[in-house]
Amino acid sequence: MAIEKVKKYFEELGEPERVLEFEESTATSEMAAHALNCEVGRIAKTISVFVDKKPILILLGGDMKIDNKKFKARFSSRPKMIPVDEVESLVGHAVGGVCPFAVNPGVPIYLDDSLKRFDTVYPAAGNDKSTVRLKIDEVEKYIKSAGWVDVAKVKES
Repeated sequence: MAIEKVKKYFEELGEPERVLEFEESTATSEMAAHALNCEVGRIAKTISVFVDKKPILILLGGDMKIDNKKFKARFSSRPKMIPVDEVESLVGHAVGGVCPFAVNPGVPIYLDDSLKRFDTVYPAAGNDKSTVRLKIDEVEKYIKSAGWVDVAKVKES
């Protein structure tokens, strides 16, 4: 199970208490915000997309979505969502628990600037009932990222 990989990841860092588990689902940004009693933007959702037929992950605020123009300007291609049935094999986590920890080797993780609005954010931890609490200045310490990008825009209600 992917959550076990994430727990092991944090145990090896000496921080096993980072992984938080819930009785209720945290599979969507809205569900996670409800479980944590916080605003949706603080949920750091992980989007799985192809760039030049290679998988990448983008971590962005839960109240945001990919802006196609910004994405194309940054990556020189349009974002193409990875099909649900391929996400786990390509990334290492199933949809609902895709996270920026313990991912398959060679999958770059980008951090969107939309997260910088908050002092604390909550990415998933490998399944649909877990998260990790990170101060924004800890994000780069715990997530082996390929860097910060600006590829998001506010979701319309």
